[in-house]
Amino acid sequence: MASDRIQTPKGTRDFYPADMRVQNHLFDGWRAVCRGFGYEEYEGPTFEHLELYVGKSGEEIVGQLYHFKDKGDRDLALRPELTPTLARMVNQKGPSLRKPLKWFSIPRLFRYERAQRGRLREFFQLNMDVVGCDTVAAEADLISAAVEMLRRFGLTADDFAVRVSSRRLLSEFLGRLGIAEAAQAGVYAALDKRAKVGEEEFRRLLAEQNVTGDSAAQLESFFLCRSLSELSALFTAPSAGEAAALGELRDLFGLLDGLGYAGFVRVDTSVVRGLAYYTGIVFELFDKGLNLRALAGGGRYDSLLSNLGGEPVSAVGFGMGDVVLADLLGEKGLLPQGRPGVDYYLVDLAASGGLPRPELLSLAQRLRERGLAVSYSLKAGKFKKQLEEANEGGARRVLFFGSDRAPAGQYEVKDLVTGDQTILGEDEL
Repeated sequence: MASDRIQTPKGTRDFYPADMRVQNHLFDGWRAVCRGFGYEEYEGPTFEHLELYVGKSGEEIVGQLYHFKDKGDRDLALRPELTPTLARMVNQKGPSLRKPLKWFSIPRLFRYERAQRGRLREFFQLNMDVVGCDTVAAEADLISAAVEMLRRFGLTADDFAVRVSSRRLLSEFLGRLGIAEAAQAGVYAALDKRAKVGEEEFRRLLAEQNVTGDSAAQLESFFLCRSLSELSALFTAPSAGEAAALGELRDLFGLLDGLGYAGFVRVDTSVVRGLAYYTGIVFELFDKGLNLRALAGGGRYDSLLSNLGGEPVSAVGFGMGDVVLADLLGEKGLLPQGRPGVDYYLVDLAASGGLPRPELLSLAQRLRERGLAVSYSLKAGKFKKQLEEANEGGARRVLFFGSDRAPAGQYEVKDLVTGDQTILGEDEL
């Protein structure tokens, strides 16, 4: 019975051929832009030692992981993200890697959390990172690449925006409010949950971190800033740290303006990013209607590699998930339609069932050796059935094998896009 059939695990997907066409469309676009910006592809293991993730994010991360003990009683976990793997790989090679590194990967990731629109338990994500550049030139390069990817998929400045803030500036501001650096992680976590938990719960979370009254009001004024000029007005007589953080933002926007991406980017101090390891500029890409989760997000994490046992090395990166991106492209009608098809579908006019004729197979093989995609009926069915297969498979042209209208050594061909029919020799095919 149908009800007894085994289903996919919750939060996972099957990829039928039509689904794989969408995935490959995303992957091809990602790879083309990454390579166009000079990034090299890398990959790591699907599971790592549990301590790699605990060392990066703390014990609380364990609840979000698929973790297990192997037969050697070792604690392992399926990777929830790739940044810790990147840090481990760079730490292993150390100074032998010439920096700055510009790397990208498209890993399959796993997170044990509530499955909902835009968030699954198994998903793919583009990761782009720059390791070993301590200026905002790295952020500008990554943001430019992220914008260019979405433009390549057909999206415009009317469809999405890059929202930029600074964790360094927020940390300086919290210091103004008397919140020690050691206590700021709790504030970051509360701020990141604001949109999910509602205002009353958000205020309660802030109160747990002793941010109440005037301090809460001042923090709110920080989060209402939407331009560099508003931030500058808020930080009158800035400290050295505040001035440096403001200077980074000005430099970044200057670079993006020079690159021609100013129309896509704006200041938004409500962007915090939930992970505690961010140390500088952070950014997220959202659809303009704010109907979906973030399309991409990332920032600077200069202390992560040293926290995982390596030398202090600056790093910046972002991730872009396949689920939300495909949702947005689907809403905009920008996903590929139909099958990719073959160059030629060979219709055997003499077939009436059984095996394909050796002469047809020989022609198919010769055409494939010339780099053409060729298919034919495996059942050598009747003419109508073969044409149906050609159309359903998205073939560009049909070659009528055995047509009496074509002289010996030539073939009658129909273009299924234009409807034109012609007689061609094999070299012309």
